[in-house]
Amino acid sequence: MDLHLKTLKEHSRKEIFFCLARVPSSSRCFVGASDGNVYDLDPLADNPEFLPLAGHSSFVTGVAVLGDLVVSGSYDCRLLWRKLDGQLVQAVENAHSRWIRKVVASPDFRLVASVGDDMVCRLWEAPTGKLLCELRGHEEQTPNHFPSMLYTCAFSADSQRLATADKAGRICLWDVSSGLRLKQLAAPGFYTWDQRQRIHSIGGIRALAFSHDGKTLAAGGIGTISNIDHLDGPARVELFDVDSGQSVHVYSGDAKGLVEHLVIHPEGKWLLGLGGDNAGLWQLYDLAEKKVIRTEKAPMHVHAAALNDDATQLFSVGHGKIVAWQLEPTTE
Repeated sequence: MDLHLKTLKEHSRKEIFFCLARVPSSSRCFVGASDGNVYDLDPLADNPEFLPLAGHSSFVTGVAVLGDLVVSGSYDCRLLWRKLDGQLVQAVENAHSRWIRKVVASPDFRLVASVGDDMVCRLWEAPTGKLLCELRGHEEQTPNHFPSMLYTCAFSADSQRLATADKAGRICLWDVSSGLRLKQLAAPGFYTWDQRQRIHSIGGIRALAFSHDGKTLAAGGIGTISNIDHLDGPARVELFDVDSGQSVHVYSGDAKGLVEHLVIHPEGKWLLGLGGDNAGLWQLYDLAEKKVIRTEKAPMHVHAAALNDDATQLFSVGHGKIVAWQLEPTTE
């Protein structure tokens, strides 16, 4: 199934936006920015009012909406719980000992998961902010003995499984109820070690998404990088069989850059990857035929996106822009 992304609204700003969460049954979104604010806005408005919710002192890199609560995480290592009206109800200081990279809500709205560069995933009780458990399974260093980073996490649709992924291309699958690690998956194709130019590593898995039936896990990032001073590597998406833990397909194409976010259709009709290098890109992948259907430029380097309830609109944020798209099937 081919797809066209038609721009509905595009809003330019001076900030970089790293994360986005949509309030169900609405186009209202909360987005995390480089100025330390979470902004409350409607991207479909002609001139949306960007209502700032202050409280963080550095980049806001994770945000999740759960019922009448919005939870945000930042490079300042804090997690903040707010009501949708902006009222602060809970602040967790030093929720992680290093930068928080992502905050996600479980689909049943019971849990919040956060990951940080301390290489720990923590599960929090959604309404209270109580720490429930710590998931430790990622090594603190890359294979070449440099500090690793725990970039991303994702829940399965039934909220029973959680996946976490790091800079070195390691993926851990967790049982949410017990906190036990079920499997570790290897995806070394996302990791580049350069021992000539700068003697450091780059890359990593930046996005994860489960298929709705929980049988397939998609990971996104960048392939082998020839020039480490730029994101000069192929946009990479790899599919894994959850039961066996084995890689089943790697999507390859001519597009270069990071796949920062993955969006999967609720019925498995398509998988969409968004990101970029100095510019932005989006790619559409056919899950059944295992091929790249379409590659297009995006108005900005995209960091995060969210579908509306019926999967007809997509809200996205990134470098200096917020864009709302209409998703239109095409026969081209």
